[in-house]
Amino acid sequence: MPSPEEGKRTGMDWIEANSAQLIDLSKKIWKYAELGLEEHRSFRVLADFLSAGGFTLEEGVAGFPTAFVAVWGQGRPVLGINCEYDALPGLSQEPTAQKRPRIPGAPGHGCGHNLLGTGAAGAAVALKQAMEKHHLSGTIKVFGTPAEEICAGKSFMARAGVFTGMDAIIDWHPFFMNQVLFDTCNAYFNLKYHFKGRTSHGNSPWEGKSALDSAVLMGHAIELLREHIPPGEPTAANTINYTFSDVGPEYPNVVPDRATLWCIGRIQSVQQMEPILAQIRRCAEGAAMATGTEVTEEFVTVTHEKIPNSVLSKILHKNLVELGVPSYTPEEEAFARDLQKSCNAPEVGMDRLVQPFGPGSTYVSDNSEYSWFAPFAMVWVATAPPGMGWHNWQVNAASHSSLGWKGMLLAAKVLMSSAVDLLIDGTIIPQAKAELTRRLAGREYKVLLPPDTPPPLDINRKTMDRYRHLLEEKRTEH
Repeated sequence: MPSPEEGKRTGMDWIEANSAQLIDLSKKIWKYAELGLEEHRSFRVLADFLSAGGFTLEEGVAGFPTAFVAVWGQGRPVLGINCEYDALPGLSQEPTAQKRPRIPGAPGHGCGHNLLGTGAAGAAVALKQAMEKHHLSGTIKVFGTPAEEICAGKSFMARAGVFTGMDAIIDWHPFFMNQVLFDTCNAYFNLKYHFKGRTSHGNSPWEGKSALDSAVLMGHAIELLREHIPPGEPTAANTINYTFSDVGPEYPNVVPDRATLWCIGRIQSVQQMEPILAQIRRCAEGAAMATGTEVTEEFVTVTHEKIPNSVLSKILHKNLVELGVPSYTPEEEAFARDLQKSCNAPEVGMDRLVQPFGPGSTYVSDNSEYSWFAPFAMVWVATAPPGMGWHNWQVNAASHSSLGWKGMLLAAKVLMSSAVDLLIDGTIIPQAKAELTRRLAGREYKVLLPPDTPPPLDINRKTMDRYRHLLEEKRTEH
């Protein structure tokens, strides 16, 4: 049995030797800038890279054309690595510190998933190199999961049984600091309520039934409901948001016969969420009853709260500390400060610390589904400077710069090194599994999606149809 250091050195040598290829992959995905469930080219880039690296690909997983599972090796332990690649709407940006959309209104990687997916895939291939050279047994599974930004991928994949039989799953995410926590995140729901009424002339509105009135009334009912749900905690508040995503006909002198209220919620636990969902349904039914309209519910997605795992998280933290944060050139620091200046943040440059290890709560993500099937942990790596927030054009700019690429390569090394520890030290996974059993306290994974709910494959299609050809023209410019 080799030492962990030998295995890690092999993997890190591969990452360093192939860093230009990994950066090129991240650039391609950045330029494609595809929204969730529309990541056809981004998915292809990563799937082809893993296939060329010796992994066996299963595509079209759980009914998603842009989902995959890439597998290499045999036997136990079975280690999973999470992979995401979707962009966000409206965040198109050139890689500069001044706001300059590549295509106004188009999507952009304001969450850094072009780095996330590439770093994860790179870690998997590097781990394979280490396992082959040092004769380490085990199986690697890379989960290509679409539409993380709307939490629509992993719950359907979990329903299809994709995550069963795992021994541990690891993940990373671009961020403005370097940190590992044994953290939780709230459960999440995403629903649409479609109201159907009857049009009439605005001069005689009594002849119609306004679907918009129904949606507005439901929205008001949700406002009143807020006071009567548990508040959660400051770092994991129970929140409900909604918008009116479709209303028409769009003329004010026609009573609208259609309106959609799109509602999402972040709730501390499934136990708290289920009665809140029942109350929201009553808000919809009551609004329809009061206005004489009809309402149907469209279930987009729903996820569980994350189960923290300190044993597995500690391994990621150890490797992050050992590897240390990247060094930055004066030009890179100047770019980071210019990005901070663009949003009136303190001009302090990149984060150069590894934050203390401990408990916590983080942003909602559907990666919480993993944590019910196996010990799960993730590392946050700085790819953009602090103080700017997230999901904005500044993050998109940093995600196509050496700031982002250095963070991505560090993350690949942390994931690969942590996986080597799991393969060589046979005590870690049993301890992590014992912690998971203790935290679950007898609870089992429950499929929350209604059995007949199809994947929401069309949810971003209209937006991508509007911009895809423009993005392609921009990508091929010389």
